[in-house]
Amino acid sequence: MKTVGLIGAPTDVGASVRGAGMGPDALRVAGLYEALRAHQLNVIDHGNLAGPPTPWTPPKGGVRHLEEVVAWNRTVFDRVAAVLAAGHTPLLMGGDHCLAVGSISAVARHCRIARRHLRVIWLDAHADVNTETISPSGNVHGMPVACLLGHGPKSLVGWSGQSAALAPEDIDFIGIRSVDADEKQAINRLGLQVYDMRHIDEHGMRNTMTEALHDVDEETHLHVSFDLDCLDPLDAPGVGTGVPGGPTYREMQLCMEMIADTGRLGSLDVVEINPALDVRNRTAELAVDFVKSLFGASTLAR
Repeated sequence: MKTVGLIGAPTDVGASVRGAGMGPDALRVAGLYEALRAHQLNVIDHGNLAGPPTPWTPPKGGVRHLEEVVAWNRTVFDRVAAVLAAGHTPLLMGGDHCLAVGSISAVARHCRIARRHLRVIWLDAHADVNTETISPSGNVHGMPVACLLGHGPKSLVGWSGQSAALAPEDIDFIGIRSVDADEKQAINRLGLQVYDMRHIDEHGMRNTMTEALHDVDEETHLHVSFDLDCLDPLDAPGVGTGVPGGPTYREMQLCMEMIADTGRLGSLDVVEINPALDVRNRTAELAVDFVKSLFGASTLAR
């Protein structure tokens, strides 16, 4: 029986809006543990990690709260690494998306040691490829991909044991529809594969995911980094940086089911749920539905 390790990281240290730190408990209230157990998975809830409070100070050197961001990500890195070492599947419950630096760096190190190919599916309204030199806000939740590619603040780069945790071809973006001006140039320069909402509108989610997953094989470790603002805010209002025009509920269900069909899901982030902006915990409940699909839940046995 597969074992899933739930890891709560209750912080909004990389964001500009308060509230994402309540995300882990919102997922628990929405029944994440029970839903995974009902799907015949062994589940261990490791509780919430501890870290420094968010100071809510202005950016310094183009970055807000760098010291606190590093501290939180180090804690996440260590716990994700421990869960992987135990042979379990880590499910990081954020918290804001800056935590992906620690989570994916730990997964990248694990994959290198195990000689497996890491592929990341980045589900988000935003590309998160800003750096301290181009970010309009200095918020690190807009920088994790740049850090993982080796281009962010020095203290957030190189954690996997190599200069970059990911190469550009190791990550596919789904649902993107909000990219800053300088970030567009960075995406083009790095040669990143971005399936934005225009691509999904023109080709459909099925063709998009077929293209994104076409080379996943038995040697692949799939990591899904799921920012709930990937969804349209009409469906998922409990996010700090909602952008209209995201994938529908059914499109996202298909996306998750096609990832599950590969049988290669090895780790997962669920981030940016902000209960302070939600309606009766609707966004966390949607997240639980999609996580169930990622672990193989479907209408029929396929």
